[in-house]
Amino acid sequence: MTQTPFDQLAKQYLEEFLAPLGKVERQYEVPGEAKFVDVWFVPYEDVPELSKDIGLLGIMVQTAVLLEPFRNAPTRRQVKTCLLKLLWIQEDEERKAAIAKRKLSDAELSHLWILAATTTQTVIKAFKGELVEGWLPGIYFLGEGLQSAIVAIDQLPETEETLWLRVLGRDETQERAIRSVLALPRTHPRRDIILKLLANWKVRLDIGEIIDFTGQEALMALSEAYLEWEQRVEARGIEQGSRALISRLLVRQVGALPSAVQLQIETLSIKQLNVLGEALLNFSGLADLETWLSIHQ
Repeated sequence: MTQTPFDQLAKQYLEEFLAPLGKVERQYEVPGEAKFVDVWFVPYEDVPELSKDIGLLGIMVQTAVLLEPFRNAPTRRQVKTCLLKLLWIQEDEERKAAIAKRKLSDAELSHLWILAATTTQTVIKAFKGELVEGWLPGIYFLGEGLQSAIVAIDQLPETEETLWLRVLGRDETQERAIRSVLALPRTHPRRDIILKLLANWKVRLDIGEIIDFTGQEALMALSEAYLEWEQRVEARGIEQGSRALISRLLVRQVGALPSAVQLQIETLSIKQLNVLGEALLNFSGLADLETWLSIHQ
């Protein structure tokens, strides 16, 4: 079973977003068949609010879904293979429901989302793909009975709602998405983990594992993401080293530190740590440290 580096990144990327919302399985084996779904997702029942945090992707995973990402435009044969996987999954779902003496509605059956960085109108027309009112441009539904859609990532509007999908685009689409991630506040809860994933992709580019990365602008944006992640990791390492050194010096100067005091030291900024490093030489006991902390926090 062959996997391209893009496949691996896309699956890891999607899992990062979806794991808090439900059960995620990469390379989910189709029951009874030698076929694998790229990403299989089943949402939890008690975390619907969390899905709002990831925009369009959150809307797409309100029910069990198969997610099949493509960096290059999927061919007719590849779309057929995706549909075949869906039908096998749905058949298995209906079999299990029958055993439990339940009947599933179409809405309860798994849905298929083909995440195509780019696509062709020839393929979309071949499967009767249509835009649907209420959904964004770039999302082509393949007929009501199929519970399937092709998401043309390069046709999605460039909004915050589509950002996390556009990162899986290519060329200019991906370049602008990466720059949007870099422009997010440093306190954004997803910014660091996405930069980490992008940095990993850049490393794999450098060692030649990915050979179809043709967009120069996207490559430059990816390099910026890697550089920032590298700087953040280096700064974090320096801070951790400083914190450990200060703690050792404090133990030598004032004795063992109570857990409450250790927690206070953990919350200090790097600037405050540097000030503490100078002040601790004048401490004669734990009381001096506690007084210093009460003043500087």
